[in-house]
Amino acid sequence: MREVTRRSAAVLATGTLLLSACGQGGPSDDGGEISNGKVVLGLINDQSDVYAELSGENSVEAVRMAVEDFQEDNPDSAIGEIEVVDADHQNKPDVANSKAAELYDQRQADVILDVPTSSAALAVANVANQKQKIHMNVTAATTELTGESCNKYTFDYAYDTYMLAHGTGTTVTEKGAENWYIVYPDYAFGQDMESSFSTAIEEAGGQVVESDPTPFPNDNFSTFLVKAPDLDPAPDVIGTMQAGGDLVNLVKQYNEFNLADKGVDLAVGLMFITDIHSLGVEAFSGVTFTDAWYWDYDETNRRWADEFQERTGTRPSFAHAGNYSAALQYLEAVERAGTDDSDAVVAELEGYEFDDVFARNGKIRAEDHRVVHDAYLARVKEPDEVSEEWDYEEIVSTIPADEAFAPVEDTECEMG
Repeated sequence: MREVTRRSAAVLATGTLLLSACGQGGPSDDGGEISNGKVVLGLINDQSDVYAELSGENSVEAVRMAVEDFQEDNPDSAIGEIEVVDADHQNKPDVANSKAAELYDQRQADVILDVPTSSAALAVANVANQKQKIHMNVTAATTELTGESCNKYTFDYAYDTYMLAHGTGTTVTEKGAENWYIVYPDYAFGQDMESSFSTAIEEAGGQVVESDPTPFPNDNFSTFLVKAPDLDPAPDVIGTMQAGGDLVNLVKQYNEFNLADKGVDLAVGLMFITDIHSLGVEAFSGVTFTDAWYWDYDETNRRWADEFQERTGTRPSFAHAGNYSAALQYLEAVERAGTDDSDAVVAELEGYEFDDVFARNGKIRAEDHRVVHDAYLARVKEPDEVSEEWDYEEIVSTIPADEAFAPVEDTECEMG
């Protein structure tokens, strides 16, 4: 595994980064070529709303870190210039669609990274397929990206609802929470989470008493929370499928209604370390959840997280680390191919096995473009267990890469 060391920042005020490697671009030694004499990495994400902290502008910075690390490790690269461009999709699929077309066509992006909000990610995947340009999704969770909506040019990188449900849903049910009340945001991500968790809970011997969709985004969950204790049968646990700012609002209100004292525990379907930081560890203490990556898992992660914090003032979420990894793996695939031609890069990515600061035991499945890697069952620490700021998680166990994600034969992907 490559060692991560400190790099100097190179950030332009416009939000666009342009770095030059030692090579001059153009034709490579094996006859390939870099279009326009440069490689352009694009990011589309939420930079102003509920998902801004867990990804947002700091994911752009993580990709800049990947560019610098790639260039330092490949001083004779034929890639030449590498540019980073970004856009805010406002969590709206129509905006994501237009921004993807703009980045691919006008700003010459060779790849689009990140894209939280599943409906937005599905829109970008469709544009990528139409334009035969690569999309490496990092932050959307829908399994459709490796299922019915899979395509040759889209890769699903960090996590999905299957991973979350078969970690948290299965574990919490097996520990005794047999009756669940699920609340989920009413769009593609939430709908997929509700389905995946319901399946995992039932397979583990539990049942979903009721499930309710909630508006997205939303700041008032009181209607759903107050009804929980009166359901029949009474739920052992509320399974919240919200994320980012919506999750923070729901947990705050869950605590205000003292539902734990009424015998209704809380299970979190998707949580980022930035969510815990927003409310404080006390609000989540003891909650079990599934994480794709943790900054203090080992010394390799901590070294990278230290550099990230020095540049951003915050510890990284798994979305930040995932974007770093995806950018790095894309650039290394371009280097191996000797060209940024999409078909050639796809061929280099398919079946590739790797380990880096984000993915342990990583492999890019050729059949559905699911990136499999180790995942982690985590527990939020009690306040007296926290030894430093951001020391919020205890990794309870590792979920091996070949168990963390749905088997390829179950994904319903017809790559074509």
